Amino acid sequence: MGRKHQISCHGDERRFAVLAEFIADYFGKSVKYIADIAGGQGVLSRLLTKKYNYEAEVVDPRHYALVGVKHREALYTPDMAAYYDLIVGLHPDAATRPVAESALIRPTVIVPCCNYWDKTRKLNSIAIADEIGKFYGENGVSYQRFQLDFSYPNICLVSAPPAESGKSRKHT
Repeated sequence: MGRKHQISCHGDERRFAVLAEFIADYFGKSVKYIADIAGGQGVLSRLLTKKYNYEAEVVDPRHYALVGVKHREALYTPDMAAYYDLIVGLHPDAATRPVAESALIRPTVIVPCCNYWDKTRKLNSIAIADEIGKFYGENGVSYQRFQLDFSYPNICLVSAPPAESGKSRKHT
């Protein structure tokens, strides 16, 4: 008979497929090794690996990734970014700042949700994206802002580190 739902997650379940397709369309073959930061069960990593042929792994201190999903049981820090071609944070919670800081080293894709950016103020995901954009601007990081086709929070920032700012990426 099997289980009715193989994967239990909160929020819009389409977010994984939408972001995986966005990454494939935006980056194409210009990246290979992807870190899925605070990726939980690894749904996004599985899609990136199986459907789009990237080598993706979850970096998350909680170990409950799906069977067959590469998982690095670690608290992510920006100095780990050099190992990957792309750093992705889909609702990365406490890893929001480390993912954004990784933009100084590697391209990043971040879809912020909860306010782990500035504990002194109440910020929604749009305000968090604005603050990350300010951080990028102050540090010479170029970025683009997108609204993805799934339920809020769905603001996505795609960045290139200062040394790569002049290079263009595939985007349709």
